[in-house]
Amino acid sequence: MTEPATVKAALTSQSIETPSWAYGNSGTRFKVFARPGVPRTPQEKLDDAAKVHEFTGAAPTVALHIPWDTVDDYAALAAHARDRGLTLGTVNANTFQDDDFRLGSVCHPDPAVRRKALDHLLACVDIMDATGSRDLKLWFADGTNYPGQDDVRERQDRLAEALAAVYERLGDDQRMLLEYKLFEPAFYTTDVPDWGTAYAHCLKLGPRAQVVVDTGHHAPGTNIEFIVATLLREGRLGAFDFNSRFYADDDLMVGAADPFQLFRIMYEVVRGGGLTADVAFMLDQCHNIEEKIPAIIRSVMNVQEATAKALLVDREALTTAQRTGDVLEANAVLMDAYNTDVRPLLAEVREEQGLDGDPMAAYRRSGWATKTAEERIGGRQAGWGA
Repeated sequence: MTEPATVKAALTSQSIETPSWAYGNSGTRFKVFARPGVPRTPQEKLDDAAKVHEFTGAAPTVALHIPWDTVDDYAALAAHARDRGLTLGTVNANTFQDDDFRLGSVCHPDPAVRRKALDHLLACVDIMDATGSRDLKLWFADGTNYPGQDDVRERQDRLAEALAAVYERLGDDQRMLLEYKLFEPAFYTTDVPDWGTAYAHCLKLGPRAQVVVDTGHHAPGTNIEFIVATLLREGRLGAFDFNSRFYADDDLMVGAADPFQLFRIMYEVVRGGGLTADVAFMLDQCHNIEEKIPAIIRSVMNVQEATAKALLVDREALTTAQRTGDVLEANAVLMDAYNTDVRPLLAEVREEQGLDGDPMAAYRRSGWATKTAEERIGGRQAGWGA
């Protein structure tokens, strides 16, 4: 059985990156729902992110999305983050919202469009240089809707060429994180549809190219923890995008749809040394009908709870049961850990850090929601159109 002090130390050192875009307005493909107090600038997004870290103690970095977080001075933005106890994390590129990218970006049949997309990716690396960010995260909406629309193999060649150019531009301490997605918006073929495609491209590029596992980007019934275990074994798991899904890429709060799946994933992370490796734990969520900061706080807490339960698995008893073929006992060891109420343990960890044991209650008492609703009047709220 893992000693409580060891569990506490692991939980204290865990950090979860929050996404800047989750603080802005979002919605379905039919409607974006605005809320009072939503940030109007990247700086105000960081102000909100600082509140999540203030009350959880576990969210010290914020991912940027370009061009949604475009500013004139990225070094100044990094300083704004530092002043609030944060650092700027992953830079996310956007090659899916320009009209020119209707038929794809780096996989587009037109070389001029491919060049435009590549220039954007290289500009994102320039931003990383200014912010001190380590990771560039790439997700491509590229694909086709109809058989025969484009040459499937040639699109892979175009993708490989663009990835190689970006990889060559990276600094020695920077990484490329390649994300995959089963479908949407392309419905016939997606150019990076699964972890195998992403892994194959990363292998050819080199060790600083890693795979991102977005928990909402798989077909129903996919064993995500198997993918996690395999990528960890191969040293190619670079990051998570944590969210929940019922049907497709629903981008709900992580742990909301299937908390047992999140536990199983985190067990493989613990088992494979992912807590001490360079695996980035990021949220990628859109809070459409719920309050944004409380939803992000709840998501951070859900990841912490799943991690705590994974750390409590009696590895010695599990190994014994597995090696003796005791199927029921092996399953029982996992279920005992999953069924443990770890909330008192996590409250204790927070209080030992000088935090309130209940981050949600602490945030409610802070009055931040009322304050921002009163102060953030005028201007254009951050968000994306549908």
